Amino acid sequence: MGRAESCRWRSVGRNTISVVWSTTKGIVAIAVHHAVEQGLIDLDAPIAKYWPEFACEGKERATVAMILDHSVGVPALRDPVTPGGFADFDYMCGRVACERPLWEPGTRHGYHGHTYAWTVGGLFRRAVGVPLGKYIRSEIAEPLNADFWLGLPAEEHHRGAPMIYPTDPLFGGKSLANHAIENDPAAPFTLMMTNDGGYDCNDSVYWPVEIGSLNGMTNARGLATIYSALANGDLLAPDTVARMGRTSSASHMDATLLMPMRFGLGFMKTTDNRRQPELVDCTLLMSAEAFGHVGFGGSIGFADPGPRMAFAYTMNRMGAGVMVGERAQLLIDATYRALGFSSNSSGAWVHLAK
Repeated sequence: MGRAESCRWRSVGRNTISVVWSTTKGIVAIAVHHAVEQGLIDLDAPIAKYWPEFACEGKERATVAMILDHSVGVPALRDPVTPGGFADFDYMCGRVACERPLWEPGTRHGYHGHTYAWTVGGLFRRAVGVPLGKYIRSEIAEPLNADFWLGLPAEEHHRGAPMIYPTDPLFGGKSLANHAIENDPAAPFTLMMTNDGGYDCNDSVYWPVEIGSLNGMTNARGLATIYSALANGDLLAPDTVARMGRTSSASHMDATLLMPMRFGLGFMKTTDNRRQPELVDCTLLMSAEAFGHVGFGGSIGFADPGPRMAFAYTMNRMGAGVMVGERAQLLIDATYRALGFSSNSSGAWVHLAK
């Protein structure tokens, strides 16, 4: 039994933290852009410059940027992950490095829901020379006094709240992704959801491990502190923030999630799937300039440099969508209205002249 089980009935307080699943990806991307600004990583460089072993099986010309915008072509692993494999960083880096891509890198995008941890993490350790979790603490979280951890030390485990998994069908049960997981064991979505070596976010064995796609631990205050520094120009240069907010890949059919998706370099962009009734909790409405990341179950953190606003929401009772659910979106909508934004009918929150 992991430590998470022993604290299941503790009251949630100001210093409680929890796993935020893929909301982790946004903070990891911030660390990458920070390293880019320091001259340690070149987004346009081939991955082979830093990680020769990755440049195989058709990935020889793949670039760093393709990792960040989910177009590098390794959204899942075909062969089974060994039990507990997600706790072994070197093992997982070796697996993604030798994997044959599911498409020619850069030609389409498909959400790298789990493998992002080791495509980004493996590159980062080789290019920068330190683990992502350590870099995030020393260069971002500690200078900002932000309560965010990628690799939670044992002395902090008592603050962790267990996640309550959703009981409703994923995405509402009628999406193309649902059809794939029920009928196509080789589909990228099926592999992503099932080939995880038995990972359980409530097993505290994983909490100290760096899994940069899904096991960051924080609360809304910690996320908002980091994104606020971006939105207000206190962390990275204006050109860097502008690059972070630019859409890099978008299509009507993400190769993994089998739904419309829009990505920046390491971030999600406003994505409107409201007119597709089979996609439940699969919409995220922000302004066109905003960028951030959601996590499985409904957590989110994002920055909007226009109004110099940051937003964050975390919870430990999960929803069943890949984007935010009604709980978070209603709060996002109220925030934009309070800032004078008047409509999201276009798929993004905008000011409309009276």
